Amino acid sequence: MKQFRKWLYHTIFEAETIEGKLFDISLLSLILLSSALVMLESIRSIYTLHGRTFYTVEWILTILFTIEYALRLYCVPNRKKFVVSFYGIIDFLSVFPFYLALLIPDLHFLGVIRVLRLLRIFRIFNLIHFLEEGNVLMESLWKSRRKITLFLFFVLLLTVILGSVMYVIENEQNEAFSSIPQSIYWAIVTLTTVGYGDIAPITTLGKMVASLIMIFGYAIIAVPTGIVTANVINVSRLETTRTCPNCLRQGHDSDAVFCKYCANELKHS
Repeated sequence: MKQFRKWLYHTIFEAETIEGKLFDISLLSLILLSSALVMLESIRSIYTLHGRTFYTVEWILTILFTIEYALRLYCVPNRKKFVVSFYGIIDFLSVFPFYLALLIPDLHFLGVIRVLRLLRIFRIFNLIHFLEEGNVLMESLWKSRRKITLFLFFVLLLTVILGSVMYVIENEQNEAFSSIPQSIYWAIVTLTTVGYGDIAPITTLGKMVASLIMIFGYAIIAVPTGIVTANVINVSRLETTRTCPNCLRQGHDSDAVFCKYCANELKHS
């Protein structure tokens, strides 16, 4: 039983073996099918013709995903860590909405969250370094949070000021700038270079100010990028999908004996 549990762990949580790759590819295929069904159900004409089939297939998939989640809980050494981990939460949310939909039918469409489980594709095709680079980006964003928060506060103040200025300039001759909140909305759309075009200045002075705001908008967009880039750190790429049974983090070297994150002993497949 202990050997079976160990084999099951390496098959489900890692992708270094043939069984692990086949399991994950099969799982991703079912996830894609389930997500496609949820999307198709939102099209009324298709749902009218095939609603009963969709319902049956979706529940079959839900039962399979429930069994898969139960197997993960069974074979993982640190269940508590897994349950509160990113993938653990995603795995739980991939099945929970369908059972909750028995009480609240409208929540059924939350099942599309299963598409997030496609993140496992990085693990399947041994592209874990892409996932690690994503972790580097997240860490850089976290380190930049104070600067970004200050920057966003500055942009908020700027849009209020610019919106108020445009209201003063355009209000008397342009009904589109009927209030300061409406003008602030225009300032946000213009400063971010979105440019819906539903509101536009008509006075000469208003067009001049708008032109300056548009040019300034390009500089505004570049600032967060510079802040995050300054905090990006160089890390070594992770080579395998080996998963630590204690902290559940992946990407250890093939010859590693201990986890590089928690120092727990790694068990070889």
